[in-house]
Amino acid sequence: MFKKYILILFGFTALHAQTAKINGRVTDGKTGILAATVLIEGLNLLAVADENGNYIIENIPAGSYEVIAASVGYSTLRQKFTILDGETQTLDFKLQQDDESLDEVVITGTMKEVSRMDSPIPVEIITPKLFKKNPTASLFEAVGMINGVQPQLNCNVCNTGDIHINGMEGPYTMILIDGMPIVSALSTVYGLSGIPNSIVERIEVVKGPASSLYGSEAMGGIINVITKAPYKAPLVSADYFFTSWGEHSLDAAVKINAGKAKSLLGINYFNYQVKADKNHDNFTDVTQQNRISIFNKWDFEREENRQASIAGRYVYEDRWGGEMDWTPAFRGSDSIYGESIYTQRAEVIGLYQLPTAERIFTQFSYNWHNQDSYYGTTPYMATQQVAFVQAYWDKQFGDNHTFLLGAAFRYTHYDDNTPGTANENGVNRPQETPLPGVFIQDEWTLNERHKLLGGYRFDYDKNHGGVHSPRVAYKFSPNQHNTLRASFGTGFRVVNLFTEDHAALTGSRDVVIAEELKPERSLNGNLNYVLKIPTDAFVLGLDATAFYSYFTNKIVGDFDTDPTKIIYDNLNGHAISQGLSLNTDLTFNFPLKVMAGISYMDVFQMEENENGSLQRTQQLHAPKWSGNYVATYSFPNNYSIDLTGNWYGPMRLPILPNDYRPEYSPWFLTANIQATKKFDNGLEFYGGVKNIFDFVPGDPLMRPFDPFDQHVNDPVNNPNGYTFDTTYNYASMQGRRVFLGVRYNLF
Repeated sequence: MFKKYILILFGFTALHAQTAKINGRVTDGKTGILAATVLIEGLNLLAVADENGNYIIENIPAGSYEVIAASVGYSTLRQKFTILDGETQTLDFKLQQDDESLDEVVITGTMKEVSRMDSPIPVEIITPKLFKKNPTASLFEAVGMINGVQPQLNCNVCNTGDIHINGMEGPYTMILIDGMPIVSALSTVYGLSGIPNSIVERIEVVKGPASSLYGSEAMGGIINVITKAPYKAPLVSADYFFTSWGEHSLDAAVKINAGKAKSLLGINYFNYQVKADKNHDNFTDVTQQNRISIFNKWDFEREENRQASIAGRYVYEDRWGGEMDWTPAFRGSDSIYGESIYTQRAEVIGLYQLPTAERIFTQFSYNWHNQDSYYGTTPYMATQQVAFVQAYWDKQFGDNHTFLLGAAFRYTHYDDNTPGTANENGVNRPQETPLPGVFIQDEWTLNERHKLLGGYRFDYDKNHGGVHSPRVAYKFSPNQHNTLRASFGTGFRVVNLFTEDHAALTGSRDVVIAEELKPERSLNGNLNYVLKIPTDAFVLGLDATAFYSYFTNKIVGDFDTDPTKIIYDNLNGHAISQGLSLNTDLTFNFPLKVMAGISYMDVFQMEENENGSLQRTQQLHAPKWSGNYVATYSFPNNYSIDLTGNWYGPMRLPILPNDYRPEYSPWFLTANIQATKKFDNGLEFYGGVKNIFDFVPGDPLMRPFDPFDQHVNDPVNNPNGYTFDTTYNYASMQGRRVFLGVRYNLF
């Protein structure tokens, strides 16, 4: 059982002995809302409601304030009140369900809890309620429901992929779990696979560089997976679905109470063992996968509501793709082609608030990632370990300044079987990369309408030296219906060359670094405008953003100048990512809700050619136009229908010299439909169709009949010298499929 309330004090106001307080109940009109937050703005006093929706906030100085009540999946309520010394007031809140347009507390933009509406940094959110409208077996696919975020498959055989934000490649996206940067480099393609959906509270996305708080790799943006606090979770939850293609996905969690500690144990299991070859090229259309992930998080009750938690995750996956008659007996052989990847991963993350009057937090994480793989006859064996520790001081100065000061240290150990981790004599030499840094931030509330944020970070890399990353953000809210945000900042990335180009770094090529490489840098600016239009018939929300990023020192590998070498150098030029995005959400006074987004982006690089002039090259897999939509209609008796989909304009694809395949993909749309029936006992059934219009690309593999390139030198049958190629990809080869599932939640 929960205590009557959980109270978390922010700031230093607890030193002043005040007796005024407010209490009350947060409900949906019928029942209390567990873990709803009640925040007194300006004082940064926050209470979390118990299982009955009851809350209490004490030690309130006399004065006039605005209180904010919020919860995931509900609209936010604001109410002004005036309180005297020694007075007790009762304030009750009735929240309306609002699954898609959320305004709850977020942390990613500023590394601390703040109302999404009040954050000077724009943060986009998806919650389980949203991505359950199109159920997926991993969060890798789920994040595609955010406009401008593109899950991109990079190989048609092994189906590994990464996340693109505003057209920038996967290595420019930092993936966090509970604010810890534990997914990077070697593990990027597995970062969002195998995280149990049942333990996810929400996913927060910040687009554009955020290096002043999070350091290297946060150049393109951040995806922060916020896991549920055990006290917020149901006692038992389970979600199982299967598809007509033979996929099986199970997601389950259980809450455990152990005295002053509470635990959440989650498991995710995905299995797909049906070989499909719909395009008759003798290769699997979708990789066979067998994956299990176990997650366990503990929260500890401490005096004065100080925070302490620790969590761990283990992932094992066996995946393979290749010729239809491949079996594990042919792993690494040259008779039947297959790509087989065994992956093991272990993670530990923790948070501990020091027992001091000041709010000082320490965070730590460690992850171990092992990959045992064969790409045809080419082995790739790699191990990566990343340790991270961080401490920061969260301080309120007066009524207007919220201050953050911290230091961080990340250590990366990487080893593989390629020339990338060997010295000039061929002796194995694992890479060791220490990266210390310090950061500072101040959020200055000028008045009710104006807020200014300034931040700065300094990191030191043993190869690149000191790296400076400042940023500034401004928010103007003339009223509750209009909000304007503007921000400018820099980003940087200390590149681990060989974990990103491992497929090319096999064999006997010599690795040549042409010059002392500089860290990749970026300058970024964006302008965000949010408008809410309430009418008698509907409520319309508009969220428009213009973004521009200028990248220098981009590190590229030259594989063509000398076939015996890979030459690494900084780009002799610059790269640009620019564009516009618009998100809309429309809630009618009848039970229909619609969300839609559209993005235009232009991502390219300008490089000096042999004539000394700049030559423009469009970024691969970065469509200029893209968008998504979600529409939900609710019927009586807890029936509902969801329509979801994504569409993409032409994107540039990797082609071979004299390739007969088009360099740009066509316009295409993937659409899905789902029907759901919910019962009052926590049970619900759902089913639908994915990829309704059965869109699949053409034949993406080059020369699938000769995967070992045994006959490429045949001038009669192969006059263009084509080689086996798996990288020509812009959409999944998985066509239309029916799915059925069941969910259960017991509180």
